[in-house]
Amino acid sequence: MVFAERPHFLTGVAVAFLVLLGVWIGLSYFKFVDEVFLPSPLSVIQALFLSLLSVEYWKEIGISVYRVFMGFLLSCLLGIPLGILAGTFKFAESFVVPISEFFRYMPAAAFIPLIMVWAGIGETAKILVIFIGCFFQVVLMVADNANQVHKDLLYASYTLGANRWQVISRVIIPAMLPQLMTTMRLIMGWAWTYLVVAELVAANSGLGYTIMKAQRFLDTNSIFVGIIVIGLLGLIIDRCFAIINKKLFPWVE
Repeated sequence: MVFAERPHFLTGVAVAFLVLLGVWIGLSYFKFVDEVFLPSPLSVIQALFLSLLSVEYWKEIGISVYRVFMGFLLSCLLGIPLGILAGTFKFAESFVVPISEFFRYMPAAAFIPLIMVWAGIGETAKILVIFIGCFFQVVLMVADNANQVHKDLLYASYTLGANRWQVISRVIIPAMLPQLMTTMRLIMGWAWTYLVVAELVAANSGLGYTIMKAQRFLDTNSIFVGIIVIGLLGLIIDRCFAIINKKLFPWVE
């Protein structure tokens, strides 16, 4: 059934992109929208290739990838253990979940002035913005993953004489790994969305900085290039997560 549905899915994706491209071509070439606001696809593609031929632009890409991965890894290293505790111990849930629920509704951009006071305007500040944007989401989603482990597995483990920590390490964590990978995949997407926000912190490098610099000079082509590159990087990483998930857990549909 999955293989039968895959061609339809790929066809749907192709049609969606073609429709989007057709609308873009129509709006730009028939001058429904001024080229200052919406450049033609051809001019954006030319600008994209020129950018990718530049060593400096690849440095900007590398800096942004570094910031995203550091913020993502930090949020996972701290958030996953807390989420597992909150999902398995009631006392941890009563302490961790309300705080995480409170902070996750606060926009990461609101913390920028405080982060600049605490960490200055260097790389640490930019990574912290991405970390704050992802951390509380990680905790809540991982706690939910732990809660979704089938109770029959837990009852069987206790019946066979396992203690609480053995149940966590040998039953709960292995059982939740497929869902945990999906959670990390979603969190990586959020990390990319916070990149531009992070690079507002007195940045002089990175893809977000190039977009903001292009905006000052009404260089719409470069703005589109930056958005497309971020989207492509996010898509590539997302596909890598999907492939790894399928290789590690082939029984999960």
